[in-house]
Amino acid sequence: MKDPLAYLITWTTYGTWLPGDERGWVEEGAPEIQAPDPAEWDAARRRLDGSPVVLDAEQRALVEATVRAHCDFRRWVLHAINARSNHVHIVVSADATPEAVMNQFKAWCSRRLNEREGNAHRHWWTKHGSTKWINEETYLQNAIRYVLERQDVKTPAPRLR
Repeated sequence: MKDPLAYLITWTTYGTWLPGDERGWVEEGAPEIQAPDPAEWDAARRRLDGSPVVLDAEQRALVEATVRAHCDFRRWVLHAINARSNHVHIVVSADATPEAVMNQFKAWCSRRLNEREGNAHRHWWTKHGSTKWINEETYLQNAIRYVLERQDVKTPAPRLR
């Protein structure tokens, strides 16, 4: 199999998008978005080991700067980034698996946030996230547009593929 053009990587901040969420949610290994489940959401909320994390504007800027610096260091191509209050979207071309790329980004962002905030949060991020392979130029352009332009749009986005 040939190498992907890029990856679309997304992860959420800790405690802000739990299993059972009314917006739908992703269950590991399930092929589609799961329906809201208030009982599941309540159980997940009770299992939290700390407060939900909502990033402010300065924290979001720090996350974006950290990802840019890490891409420069690794010589990865950063096509797009958008750090939101409760999630981060990145489109990147890298010579590592998307899981390894995401884990490096999350680790470095946590370090920088902890340096700035004095270890204010034990957890900044959810355990995993979404890693999608981008194998076509059209998909790459759509993913970049989605990350940069579609985050505040309330109408459904076109399919990325």
